[in-house]
Amino acid sequence: MKPQNSQIDWKNVNRVLIIRLKSIGDTVLTTPSLTALRRFLPEAQIDVLLEDWAAPVLDGFEAIDNVISFKKDDLKSRLATAWQLRRNKYDVVFNLHGGTTSGFFVRATGAPHRVGYSHYRYIFFHNRLLSSSADFWNKKTTHSAEQQLALLGFAGIPVEDKPKSKLNITEKAENSVEEKLKSEIQNPKREIALIHPVAAFDTKQWATENFARIAAYLSEKGFEIVAVATKKEREVLEALKKLSQVSITAFDDLTLPEITALAAKAKIFIGNDSGIAHIAAAVQTPSIVIFGSSNRDHWRPWTDAPHEIVYEKFDCQPCAGYFCKQFSEPKCILSVKTESVIEAIERVLSSEK
Repeated sequence: MKPQNSQIDWKNVNRVLIIRLKSIGDTVLTTPSLTALRRFLPEAQIDVLLEDWAAPVLDGFEAIDNVISFKKDDLKSRLATAWQLRRNKYDVVFNLHGGTTSGFFVRATGAPHRVGYSHYRYIFFHNRLLSSSADFWNKKTTHSAEQQLALLGFAGIPVEDKPKSKLNITEKAENSVEEKLKSEIQNPKREIALIHPVAAFDTKQWATENFARIAAYLSEKGFEIVAVATKKEREVLEALKKLSQVSITAFDDLTLPEITALAAKAKIFIGNDSGIAHIAAAVQTPSIVIFGSSNRDHWRPWTDAPHEIVYEKFDCQPCAGYFCKQFSEPKCILSVKTESVIEAIERVLSSEK
């Protein structure tokens, strides 16, 4: 089907679906678009389709009616979800991802208006195509949040104010975190510094011994140090505790809503470029994010809260990050100095006073 040029008649739109697959960070950075959409269509049904493991990020998020999730590698789950989407009879679908799976779901909806980018796979499953976010915003580089907002703006939704990322904290998660902190931390009266010392790739993961130095520094400043990771990353947490030689409360079993609640309690967040960093930014926690191979323009925190990104510049940045193609080791992330991170922490904490 050829792309349409006529405007969507938003007065007759009752059901809208947002498709955003992949990671935790991707999900968090969908919230500006969901906020803009709800503001524009306060009475419409707004649903979002996510992969099941990332779906809990949006627990309690008030701008949506339903989170629909599926298991990525489960054909039965994908087919059942496709039928559900078809039965929901959406008027408009925004594809904020663009891959094969998202294209399949776009087509499955049968929605009259299917919005995406012209570089997507299976563009013929879409009938409203935007050339690029750079064209929409009239600038060379755009953030992931801007890239998603541009599709809404292209379809006629006001997005000029570029809402920031936002997450809600559920009462269940907040109460659970309160109980866990009471039983684990040494001094509940001290402010919390939250550390996330892991990342998806080696090219994004700052050395554990560097995080240990930061933990020791923050402990000397009177912070209670809390670190989070997954069970698969437990060894990093153990190494962090051993190398820092200060008291660190480490959690490897928190749910995503619990991590959100914990981040909201923290005075400051320090971590690698990751989904957890975006969670901290979305609950307005002052943040220090350490970058290696990632695209800083595209993935920096999308927040009004005080924050800084710390990095060492290399000509090969950004890269895909799966491994370092230029050196025997990922110098981009390994070259970031602890002094640079400490200086950034001092500036961010000073801005809070």
